Amino acid sequence: MSILIWAVLGYLLGSVPFGLVITRALGFGDLRQIGSGNIGATNVLRTGNKPAALATLLLDAGKGAIAVLLARHFAGESAALVAGAAAFLGHCFPVWLGFNGGKGMATFLGTLIALDWRVGLMCCATWALVALIARISSLSALISAAMAPVYAWALGKPQLMAAALFMTVLIFIRHKANIARLLDGTEPRIGAKK
Repeated sequence: MSILIWAVLGYLLGSVPFGLVITRALGFGDLRQIGSGNIGATNVLRTGNKPAALATLLLDAGKGAIAVLLARHFAGESAALVAGAAAFLGHCFPVWLGFNGGKGMATFLGTLIALDWRVGLMCCATWALVALIARISSLSALISAAMAPVYAWALGKPQLMAAALFMTVLIFIRHKANIARLLDGTEPRIGAKK
């Protein structure tokens, strides 16, 4: 019963669309009508407001981390794993937005750092390395996500590996349009002018 409660609380926390809230509060209108229509930090950056994009990034990462830390404090590690995965699910498929949310990378990394800082930091380093070499944000996200279960397995964390695998599958689902563009060579590079 406790695990179920933490799953619901994690989902509700994760489903708060901070990018949408911040851009509306700043008078930019509906973020879903700007750029890619995504509710994450990358699309907030398209408004030209870097502090708003940074705030969105930190809040999206933070909501996954907070779900993990609260559940761990009050109910233990199994609840933390469930709450973290549920928060990530809430970000990707928020009930408030008709289950159409963000792509989840910031929440994914924040959740992983809270679950096991080693896995989280290795995923951050993987993202940065791929971004430096390939200059494609979505490819960096996909490779970083794919490595998360591998890192958890290498550290002997089978439960974390299962949670990471669940989140990785969702990241690939949320990036299906990016994957199609990667395959046909039309995915934009970091810093490229449209």
